Amino acid sequence: MIINYHTHTVRCRHAAPVPDAAYVEAALEMGFRELGFSDHVPYPFEDLHISGCRMRCADLPDYMESLTALKTQYAGRIDIHIGFEAEYYPAYFDKLLEMLAPYPCEYLILGQHFINNEIGEPYNGRATDSSERMRIYGEQCKRAMDTGRFTYFAHPDVLHFTGDEAVFRQVSRDLCRAAKDCGLPLEFNLLGFIENRHYPRREFWEEAACVGNEVILGWDSHQPEWIKQPQKEAEARAYLAELGLSVLDHLTLVDPFLGKRG
Repeated sequence: MIINYHTHTVRCRHAAPVPDAAYVEAALEMGFRELGFSDHVPYPFEDLHISGCRMRCADLPDYMESLTALKTQYAGRIDIHIGFEAEYYPAYFDKLLEMLAPYPCEYLILGQHFINNEIGEPYNGRATDSSERMRIYGEQCKRAMDTGRFTYFAHPDVLHFTGDEAVFRQVSRDLCRAAKDCGLPLEFNLLGFIENRHYPRREFWEEAACVGNEVILGWDSHQPEWIKQPQKEAEARAYLAELGLSVLDHLTLVDPFLGKRG
């Protein structure tokens, strides 16, 4: 593997307590050409809501300064990109873009960890048999893709739905069609694959194969050592090839402020 656009940092408060450069050194060791940092975006919530799964707004300047310095330090050895993994929260999304606008943010990846606007909602990785939640998830993700602000769709099968498989397949098929219409690749999440989580879910990827979606591998790295598993990458590629899906080895990033690919 020569690229990874899904890399976290200690600022999200659930990644390894290591310097940002440790991820770059690990990527160089594995022969990567590009490394994208996309830590959990610091959403500007109201009512003093503090999310337990993302960096704080106060950490944003340090994140940008650190990664900008790494781009210069490692220039000519590896291309470093600065972005975020972000949910689409209708009540706050415009405020988020306004907050990020002064900074050199190159891309956003869609990772919808909660539905609605997060506050008061359970994590989407918590098992649910609610068809309503599944459908809300699907509609919110389609609205996110319609904004034109995202480069790709991370772990699109993250909602842990245990209900009617027909509902899961229909929502998944609609999501895959919407992603294809918007030109958004779908991420096959290697973290979930390696840890045998509820995602990647085969039924989802069967639907993606029927639709003919573009696929990108994402390490979802929360510690540098996670990307040093080439055998797991090979297994993931074989899994996708069996379904008739091939993997992209390059992405053209979407400018989150213009909604245009560079």
